[in-house]
Order: sequence, then structure tokens, then C-alpha cells
Amino acid sequence: MKNNKLTYLFLILAGVAVGGLVFSNIEFTFPDKDRHAAVTNRANEATAANATRDMPIRTLRDFNEAFVKVAESATPSVVTIFTEKTVNRRFVSPFDLFGSPFDEFFGIPREREGSNGQKEVLRGLGSGVIVRKDGYILTNNHVIDKADAIYVRTSDNRRLEAKVVGTDPKTDIAVLKADAKNLKPIAIGDSDALRVGEWVIAIGSPLGENLARTVTQGIVSAKGRANVGLADYEDFIQTDAAINPGNSGGPLVNINGELVGVNTAIASRTGGFEGIGFAVPSNMARQIMESLISKGRVTRGWLGVTIQDVDENIAKGLRLEKAGGALVGTVVDKGPARSAGVKTGDVILEIDGRTVQNTVELRNQIAATPPGRTVGLTLWRNGVVKKVSVRLGELPGQEAAAAADRKIDEELGFSAAPFSSDLASRYRLQADAGKVVVTGVDSASNAYRAGLREGDVIKAANRKDIASYKQFLDLVGGMKRGDLLFLLVERNGSKVYFAFNL
Repeated sequence: MKNNKLTYLFLILAGVAVGGLVFSNIEFTFPDKDRHAAVTNRANEATAANATRDMPIRTLRDFNEAFVKVAESATPSVVTIFTEKTVNRRFVSPFDLFGSPFDEFFGIPREREGSNGQKEVLRGLGSGVIVRKDGYILTNNHVIDKADAIYVRTSDNRRLEAKVVGTDPKTDIAVLKADAKNLKPIAIGDSDALRVGEWVIAIGSPLGENLARTVTQGIVSAKGRANVGLADYEDFIQTDAAINPGNSGGPLVNINGELVGVNTAIASRTGGFEGIGFAVPSNMARQIMESLISKGRVTRGWLGVTIQDVDENIAKGLRLEKAGGALVGTVVDKGPARSAGVKTGDVILEIDGRTVQNTVELRNQIAATPPGRTVGLTLWRNGVVKKVSVRLGELPGQEAAAAADRKIDEELGFSAAPFSSDLASRYRLQADAGKVVVTGVDSASNAYRAGLREGDVIKAANRKDIASYKQFLDLVGGMKRGDLLFLLVERNGSKVYFAFNL
């Protein structure tokens, strides 16, 4: 029953359901401009009114006034985001069904393939929140992913062009920069201090521009939600404040008028509001934002181990008093953990004095720690508690993965990812389904026309069995426009072949 929460719920990214933009992930994208901009703590720059902090509540009118003041203080910091993507809808002639020999016979050069199509502009809509008065805006990556043009509309009805400073698909966070001054930034609060049951307000543009800066109220339903299947690093705040398509990227605000989360998705059977919304915590979003502005990319700490949760049976086998912590499996050769003396079979109980409840918590904390910093681990080894210090490395392969993802997206016409438990839950796949999963297909691509679909598991490419994601990247990395890709995929227990030109 572990995956029941995903069996009956459709997880909907709340920003792309309004409009036609559905783009595949890019690891990191950023322009050179502003890459080295200095980042300082701008919380004191925000002018959000905190008059509600110690406001005495004596009457129902006082209670009502408290929510009004929170909305009045936060709403001017919220923007509506518009995105545009130009695609070429290619007309498929009968000759296309016979492949390239007919092109060669009639002398049609490859450069002109697709030129008989009609250009179409796909438009999308989402929300964002101003975090610095000089034009920096926080939103979700999926709101602006692969857009050709981005515009924002402010609370005083100004329409401003925005540029992407940087994106982090692993947390679904993006930072934009609008060329404007004297904007009203929101105060960024401490999401770690947020408690279940606290009142919160969600602000955004649900369902369309005509509903811009809609304010909804609810409570924090839960914290630390993970394994939802929306991002690689998940630590979501769950709320019952109404969040609908178009709210993505908008702020979740506490009663002090402070940003405590970035609204990201809803869980719903129908596609509408059902009281289950998810927001990226402000502390995680702030860290990603500062890294993107100062460095143009996100760096993450790396321990160099594989880990698994400790259930009651494993705890008994290891003579632990209770289930909890993270059990170490593989220890990477020459990795930070091996150098510090961590061994297979160790259970990581604490990191820097903070109790480790499960693998998700440890993974998020390691990733959030800058490479090069030393952390203290408390280990359980054969009935004895040990303490070690580990100097974290940098999570390897991120830039290479980004380039590979762009290659897949732009030339293959589809995106793919290594098989994981998250993807297995999302697409209802068996644990031994395969090594590579299709996570998105461009509806204008040859891959889509051939029949490839999201959730397909790639078993072979160009008649070579796929044993790893790296092997798949190596195989397709040398292909170019016009080459034929021959895939064997598994879908719903059946194997199907697809062939198409890039």
C-alpha cells in the first residue's frame, strides 16, 4: 500500500496546465549577464508590513483585519508570468511515409525538411514573487522551462520583459530578472520554523490572467513531504490553501507576511483543487536562488555512498532500538565517505548533531551543504556508536548531465531519465522494468509522430540492449539530425518497436 497516494492521484504542475507550454527539463540554463552579480541577504530590503505579528485579536473584526493586512502587504510582490514558445507544425506529405530515399530522388535537401510547416506560438501562464527591488523574481522551473520569451505583469499593471538568470530542475526553482527598479520585494521567512497547523496564504494567478493575485487561505497540513515524484530533491510543505493551475511559482505566505514557500503543484483526481497543495520551502528556494545569482549554477554536496531507509526488521537485525537513520550500502572508492572511514553496513544516525529520520532527509541536507565543508556524522556500527568527520565533495556529473539532457531534448525530440523509484511510482512501472524511462515527448517531433510516449521504458536503441543510462547517452550522443533512431520500448507489459529520423 506504499504507493496508494500516487495510485489514485494525478500530480499536476500548477503552472503549465494553463496554456500550451510543456517543455522537457534542462539541468541548468543561464545567460552570461548578471552571472557574477553579488548576492546579499535582502530580507531587510523587503517592506512587507509585519504589523500583524503582535496584533491583539479581541474581536472578529480584529481577526478579519489581520488577514487583510497580510494580503495587502504581500500581494504587491506577486507577478503574473507569461511565456511564449514558437514551434514549427510540419505538414506531413505522403512521401514522408516512405523515408529519405524519396527526398534524395526528388533532390530535397535535408536542411529544408520541415520548412513546409506552419509556425505556431504556444503560450503559458504562471506566477512569481519579487524577492529583490532591482527586479529578481522567484518562480518554478516548469513555469518558464524552454520558453523563447518571458514577460511579467506587476501589481501596478506594468508589463516587463524578463530574462532567465538560472534554473534548477532538481528542485523546480528558477530565478528571473526584470529590467526595473523600485519593485516591492517580499520578506523571506524561515520555513524551518513553520509549524503544522499554522495559517498560511497562497497568492497567484489561478486559471488565467483575469484572476491575477488571487488570495486563498489555509493551514500547513504537513512538512517534509517527499517521494511525491515532482523533483529530485523534495521537502515539500503541504497545505490546504486553494492552489490551482496557474498558481505555480506564486508565494505561500505566513501570518507575518513572509514568504515561507513557493507554490508548485496540486494532487488531484480531477485536475482541480482538492485541498492538497505542495510548496517548495523558502529556505531551500533561497539557497538555490542565491547560488544561481552568484554562480549561475547550483553546486551540491556529495557524500559518496548509497543509502536506504531502516525499517523495523532492519533495525532488529542491526540491534538498533528503533527504526530510523540511513543504512549505508555502497561506499564509492576515493569518495569523501570512504576517506573518512565510513563502511558498508553503517547506519548514519545524525549529521552535525541533527537526527536523521530517513534517507530523504539525509540526502537533502547533504545536497544543501556546500562542497568542501566538513560535516560530523554519528554512526551505528556493530552495536557501537562512532563519530566521524567528512569533508564533502561536489556532486559529480551535473554539467555533463545538463548537456546530455539538452542533446536529448533538442535533437531526439524527447527527454529521458535513469530509472528510479520516483519514476516507477509516477508511471506505475515494475522494479525491474529497465534502465531508461521516457519522461517527455515533444508533440511536434518525429518521435511523437512515430508513437513514442511519456512513461515508455527504453529496452534497446539501434539494436543494442540498454544496460545503463550512461550507455544510452553515449549511444545517442554521436547521432545527428536526419539519422535514424530505432528503439525497442516496453509499455504496459508489451514490447513495441519505433523508428524515426531525428
